[in-house]
Amino acid sequence: MKGDIIRITDREGIIKVIKISVCIGSACHLKGSYNVINSLQQQIEKNGLLDKVSINGTFCTGNCGSKGVAVLVDNKYYGVEPSKVEEFFDNVIMKSV
Repeated sequence: MKGDIIRITDREGIIKVIKISVCIGSACHLKGSYNVINSLQQQIEKNGLLDKVSINGTFCTGNCGSKGVAVLVDNKYYGVEPSKVEEFFDNVIMKSV
């Protein structure tokens, strides 16, 4: 269930939680996966989305040919460069929450 939107029930109903999986395999590590994870975490905190977005690292996803680090959101892979995390977050994550 990597990258799936998961649903968690609380007392008030169902809330949508978006799961972001960031590849930390060798190629993505060299492309800056550590920086991508840290930047995504900062964006999640900055936008007050700690209860709506979860992030995790995953070993090689087999998308080594992508430009940037392989990031899986809602069963779709993206190539995210460390310098473009904020743009990715605004265009993909913020539109999903």
